[in-house]
Amino acid sequence: MLVSGKPRAVVDSLPQYKPGKSAAQSAADNQLNEAIKLASNESSYGPLPSVLDAVADGAKLLNRYPDHRGEALRVAISERQGVSPDQVTIGCGSVGLLQQAFTAYVGAGDEVVYPWRSFEVHPIFSAIAEAKPVMVPLTDQAFDLDAVAKAVNERTKLVILSTPNNPTGTVCGTQDLNNLLDSVSDDVVVIIDEAYLEFVTDDSVKDPVSEILPHHDNAVVFRTFSKAYGLANLRVGYALGHSEVIGAIDKVALPFLVNGVAQTAVLASLDSVAENELRDRVAEVVSERERVREKLLELGWPVTPSQANFLWLPVEAQAGPLFQRLESKGIVTRPFENEGLRVTIGKPEENDRFIQAIGSK
Repeated sequence: MLVSGKPRAVVDSLPQYKPGKSAAQSAADNQLNEAIKLASNESSYGPLPSVLDAVADGAKLLNRYPDHRGEALRVAISERQGVSPDQVTIGCGSVGLLQQAFTAYVGAGDEVVYPWRSFEVHPIFSAIAEAKPVMVPLTDQAFDLDAVAKAVNERTKLVILSTPNNPTGTVCGTQDLNNLLDSVSDDVVVIIDEAYLEFVTDDSVKDPVSEILPHHDNAVVFRTFSKAYGLANLRVGYALGHSEVIGAIDKVALPFLVNGVAQTAVLASLDSVAENELRDRVAEVVSERERVREKLLELGWPVTPSQANFLWLPVEAQAGPLFQRLESKGIVTRPFENEGLRVTIGKPEENDRFIQAIGSK
């Protein structure tokens, strides 16, 4: 049967988003007993221990729709961040909130500015909106914010800055972000996507909620519980910004977007007990990140200094063959064709397997 309905031309030409291959799929493809996944920047540790009981309790209400606005969660986040509840919204991960921002602010013919290479959904969302993507090349695997500012014009609706950047792991200093915001029109919404915030140790990075948002109503901060908190499967992110920006993002949210179990898990993750667990976990990941990087450098591999829970190897044309070699040994990483290889920092024993598998350059 032929399908008579045709998608929009822009949708027809879109590439499919390709997530990191699962460990089970990789093991089957390579006829291995098992494999480890270091491809998607997930936590290898699972949810925080104190959160698991709360998740079980939340499952008792699976027959009911969740709170559409997630009021309890908004209030908890607002109290934690020192802002009012109308300056907070929640969504399906930070990427879901980014899609809502596109829906709210970007139309056909508009321009969206972002550094590149960065998160793969940026050009996809731009294409869906029929907007022009303005990609500003990285300099030494990091953002050139002066070049970003120069790329903004009267047609620009969004500037997107993922810091730490995915996949390079580099960050923008807070003063540099303030300088950028000082130089662009207040009509341009500047998104500061901090999906990997918890792993940052760079002293130049301060909290944008206190250091940027009070001075720039057009700035909005996106964060997620998928990475450090180990809740990737539940898909919860949140945005912080001026109430008018948050209100616009809210208007285009799907009903009941964040399920009740997810809301319950995140509330438990903000408890003081869970916060102590998180602090210990993050410290171990950061320590492992530096250990693995040093080992890779000793082995002769190029590795960009990272402020996230992953490392970037800018190996260019070697990315595909290196991915395949590692996968054949049961290690799933994330290749970016002709650019580099990204590897998530896992548990120490997983990292040791990766180091052994990659060997000398």
